[in-house]
Amino acid sequence: MAEDVKPTRKNLMAIEDRIELSERGHDTLEQKRDGLIMEFMDILDQAQDIRADLDANYETAQRKINMARAMEGDVAVRGAAAALKEHPEITTQSKNIMGVVVPQIESSRVKKSLDQRGYGLLGSSARIDEAADAYEELLESIILAAEVETAMKKMLTEIETTKRRVNALEFKLLPDLHENKEYIEQKLEEQEREEIFRLKKIKAKKEAEEKAEAEAEAEAEAEAEAADSDVVTADD
Repeated sequence: MAEDVKPTRKNLMAIEDRIELSERGHDTLEQKRDGLIMEFMDILDQAQDIRADLDANYETAQRKINMARAMEGDVAVRGAAAALKEHPEITTQSKNIMGVVVPQIESSRVKKSLDQRGYGLLGSSARIDEAADAYEELLESIILAAEVETAMKKMLTEIETTKRRVNALEFKLLPDLHENKEYIEQKLEEQEREEIFRLKKIKAKKEAEEKAEAEAEAEAEAEAEAADSDVVTADD
């Protein structure tokens, strides 16, 4: 509260410095918030496209695997899947977007050639190959969606944090600092008026004392002159 601040010029200068620093911080955070929102909207557009591709790839993979099961049998499909020896590898790195560290997922061995799938040309069929291709495509879509949606969550969290800081500065800290500044300025003005009034009273009192002294001296001189005049008259 403003009443808890001592109304001194030192405190006034300190509050003015804090106001200047807080306003610069507020402007910087506003720019960061706006930049984060723009980046988030770009990522959101990517996420919508990736989600649409993911849904389409999932439907395609389901259709292909159902076709393979219907035509080749469930045992053949499971056998082809069990023959896979090299599994996909996923590594994660990080990248910085407006000060927000988001994951960057990289994958390898997702898409494979026929000889890399392990089941061999004779142990498979075109329908199983098509199902494998569709699921490899689906897996790549899942990895990309995981990267983008994780980035979205981190960006959204940072946007909310930045918005809270902006609001705290705009609606709490800066109003309190300005209130304290106005309180100190008001108190200093009151102290200055009181000091001026006190000095005027001292000056008026001193002038009155000087006037009284001057009048007393003048009266004393007048009495002395009158006394001298009476002496001269008596001698005559």
